[in-house]
Amino acid sequence: MYTSKITGLGHYVPENVVTNDDLSKLMDTNDAWIQERTGIKERRHIKKGDGNSTSIMGVKAATIALERAGLGTDAIDMIIFATLSPDMYFPGGGVEVQEMMGMRTIPALDVRNQCSGFVYAISVADQFIKTGMYKHILVIGSENHSGGLDFSDRGRSVSVIFGDGAGAAVISRNESGKGGILSTHLHSEGKHKDELSLQGPSTEYWVPQIIAENPQEDIPYYPYMNGQFVFKHAIVRFAEVIQEGLDANNLKVSDIDLLIPHQANLRISQFIQQKMKLRDEQVFNNIQKYGNTTAASIPIALTEAWEEGKIKEGDLVVLAAFGSGFTWGSAIIRW
Repeated sequence: MYTSKITGLGHYVPENVVTNDDLSKLMDTNDAWIQERTGIKERRHIKKGDGNSTSIMGVKAATIALERAGLGTDAIDMIIFATLSPDMYFPGGGVEVQEMMGMRTIPALDVRNQCSGFVYAISVADQFIKTGMYKHILVIGSENHSGGLDFSDRGRSVSVIFGDGAGAAVISRNESGKGGILSTHLHSEGKHKDELSLQGPSTEYWVPQIIAENPQEDIPYYPYMNGQFVFKHAIVRFAEVIQEGLDANNLKVSDIDLLIPHQANLRISQFIQQKMKLRDEQVFNNIQKYGNTTAASIPIALTEAWEEGKIKEGDLVVLAAFGSGFTWGSAIIRW
């Protein structure tokens, strides 16, 4: 059986910076309130006319990742695209990327696991490579949140959190046999699905019905989040799935060189760091700059950490995510 490794990383965020002060002009909020509860100072939003979309940002990130992997598009055997905000309800972003990048008729798979989408996608790629079916897989996480947020007082508790952006990784067969993805661990708990959700439009609650039947003060096609409930579950599941991955590889918390958690809320990351007694240099956070970019958050953070020299050959890197579904997972990587 083969093993897999990350051979190329890339990320892209829109140029348009939206600060907390900018949002305070749209809704009753302020910089101090947002930073105290989330740690976020600013985020990036697609600006009308800037040429970006979920798939286009994914292509921009993927192009960088391919170049760093030293591969052309013809070398890619499969695309796995993670997002909760595709350009169209269907088809998904994977085939859009395939068309935009001029790729051959390789499979394109879309993953709809929201905040844990990139970890799930990495796990899927790892399995395809382990069996020998494919040699190089392009994994993308990309989100356009700003196009579907409620920038009024009603939606402020959710809208201040999210940003737009994309990250990508090339997962390849590990020819050297050294390091690579050691293991991945995935979980879900559907009984809490309503605590972080967007319930319309859907095939049960289609657009004409929403428009015709819903009063303006109760619009279910904006995201809903029970913040305290999500926080309480996240801090438990994060710690559990990280420890599960370490135990599976006979490793200890002290062996971690860098933990890259999903950038949901800086307070969650800080709680996990304190609970697991990790030093500041063992945890990478960039939510302060980008907000929560859902499926894109881990690949953006992973790319930035690597670019800044915080990841070196032989390092133990742990990725962990928790989000809507509830779904959560971890990936243990020897760089």
